[in-house]
Parts: sequence; C-alpha cells; structure tokens
Amino acid sequence: MIRFLLLLLMAFASATAVATDADRTVSAVQFPKGKSSIVITGSIEGRRYIDYRLRAGAGQTLNVSLTGSNGANYFNLLPPGSNDAAMAIGELNGNRFSGLLPDDGLYTIRVFLMRSAARRNETSNFKLSVAITGKPLKPVSAKVDAVIPGTPFHARTTAPCEPAYSAVRECEVWVIRRGYDGTATVELRWANDSKQPAKLRILFIKGEPVAADVSPPMTFTRTERGWQVIFNGDVRFEVPEPLVFGG
Repeated sequence: MIRFLLLLLMAFASATAVATDADRTVSAVQFPKGKSSIVITGSIEGRRYIDYRLRAGAGQTLNVSLTGSNGANYFNLLPPGSNDAAMAIGELNGNRFSGLLPDDGLYTIRVFLMRSAARRNETSNFKLSVAITGKPLKPVSAKVDAVIPGTPFHARTTAPCEPAYSAVRECEVWVIRRGYDGTATVELRWANDSKQPAKLRILFIKGEPVAADVSPPMTFTRTERGWQVIFNGDVRFEVPEPLVFGG
C-alpha cells in the first residue's frame, strides 16, 4: 500500500510541477498520411508545459519516448478523462512507455519540467516519439448487447474492493464488452473526497486482465466468482465473471 501511495503522489507531484492552465499548451498529435508514428520536436521553459493529445482505442499499443536537453524534462501519460493522475510516469520508466491501452478515448502525453527546474525557469529542447500499432477492440454493438441508456456500458454491478486512500469496501463495476470470450473494458468506481468518483479501467482479453490505466504493477488471481485484481500487492478489486463474459 505504501508504494502504491508513493506512486500516485509522484504522478500528482509531477503533474502539479506545472502551475496553471495559463502555462498549458494543447496540441493534437497528427500522424502523417498513411503513417501511425511521428517524431515531434519542441521546447519548453519554466512552468510551461505541453499536452499532446491523441485518440486511440482499447487493445491498441501505444509507444512513447522522450529525450530532452534538460535532465529534468519528463512526460506523463494520462488516460481519457484524467486531469493529472497518470497511467505512466516518465521519471520512473526512463521516459519510455510501451503498452496496451485499456479504453477508447483521448489520451494525453504531458511534457514538462520537474518542479525544481521549472522554478528556476530552466529550458529544454525535446524530441517526442509517438506510435500506435494494432487494431482497436470494438465494443459489441448495442443491437446485439443492449447498453445502459445514456452510457457506452453494457452492464454494471457492485463488488468488494480495497482502493488506496479510501475506507470504501464496495465498488461499482461497469463493463464495455468487446466480445463474448472474456474480452472487455471494466471500469471500477468508488467514492472519494472530490465531486467525481475515483475510477480505474482494466482491459480483459480472453478472460485475462492485461492492462490498466494506473501506474502501479498489476497482478490477478482467479476466484470462484471471477478475478481478484491486485495493484502493488495490496490494493484489490474483485471483478465478477458474468459481468465480463455476458451471455
């Protein structure tokens, strides 16, 4: 649990090394025609930062690497809907990421200077490499498997959980089925101190959890009811089997 909290705090501290939205530049990643990769060059100074945004689908593989002239120049990868919580922290990953994406949506690659360098108004010239491979895993059509009105989800339930920073012991579990072989995006939600519920998303492929949108490492065990998904050894979420397989 301690390491999980430290990772989350590091992700938050990295993101808040930048000051305000006035320092933020948003740029869409646009691949050259017929290509699925690009190398972007740029520069940042002080508290200024750049959010590179690209749309991708569950099951695709995203590859990101960053090199900068300043050793305090890093990137964080933010999942769809996140303002600061990162699913990959460049400082911990050697400024590289390669992994499956758990959900459809707009992903953000945030390029910034760490707080100490930002306060000194340092600069960095950087090179950011971005590539997407693989085909997205499309949701099962609502004509075949009805969705909950007003949502992209096919079903929801509740299940035991032990999230970090919380005394909550039951979470909402939502699912977007991408087949009937145990391939799905599962979204777990629980109450916290903010107005919006905390959440994380896990991609299942053929009955096995393979990717999540948080940075701590993930393991899982099979249970009589489904899966117990574990982050960093002691943050646990139960996912019922019928929710994922449907039928």
